[in-house]
Amino acid sequence: MYKACIFDLDGTLANTLDSIAFFANEALKKCGHPPIDTDEYRYLVGNGVNRLTHRMLDMACGEQNYTEEDVSKLRFFYDKLYESNPNYIVTNYSGMQETVASLKQLGLRLAVLSNKPHNCTSAIVNALFGEDTFDLCYGQRQHVERKPSPQGALLIADELGIEPKDCLYIGDTNTDMQTGAAAGMDTVGVLWGFRGRGELEENNAKYIVKQPEEIVEIVACSMR
Repeated sequence: MYKACIFDLDGTLANTLDSIAFFANEALKKCGHPPIDTDEYRYLVGNGVNRLTHRMLDMACGEQNYTEEDVSKLRFFYDKLYESNPNYIVTNYSGMQETVASLKQLGLRLAVLSNKPHNCTSAIVNALFGEDTFDLCYGQRQHVERKPSPQGALLIADELGIEPKDCLYIGDTNTDMQTGAAAGMDTVGVLWGFRGRGELEENNAKYIVKQPEEIVEIVACSMR
C-alpha cells in the first residue's frame, strides 16, 4: 500500500517551461549569445542549473567552444534573473491541484524533490499549492546529491518515517525514473511534462499516466 508520493516539480507539478526559457534566454542575451527556442529547453533541463548552463552554451556556441568563465558568467545572470521572480509565467497543469487534494484526503504524505535551487522550488510550490499542502519540499541543497542520485528521495522517506517501497516517485523525465528506481520506489511517469512516453518506457516506469487524476487511481487501488 502506498503511503507517500514524492513529486518532481518542473514538468510534473507545474508547467515551468516558458518561465525557464524566458530567464535563460535573457541571461544568454546579457552574455551576447542568441536565444534558444523554448521547446528545446524540454531537453536541456532536469539535471540542475550547472548542467543547464553548460547545455545552453553547447547550443549557443558549439560543444566545448567556451570557457568555464563563460559558464560562470551565464549562471550568474541566470540565477540573478530567475531568483528575482521564480513564479513568472509559471502555470498549473489541469487537474493537478485537485489530484494533490485527493491524495491528502486519502491520507498520503506528500513531498517535492527537485534539482531546481531550493529557494526557487519552495517559492513556486508555495505560490501554486500553499505553504501547508506538502509535508516536505526540497530543491537542490548543499551536501545532498542531485537526482538521479537516490539520496534526496531516501532522505525524504526517512524523514517521513515511511519505507521506500511504500513511496511513489512521480516525474516526467529519465532522471526521475532513475531516481525512483535507485531509491527502491515505484515510479510514475507523466505524459503532460517535458518528455515523452518513449523515454519513460526506456527507463522502466512502473506506471505511465496521461492525466493527474490517474495517480489517485493508482494509490486507491493499492489500498484495496
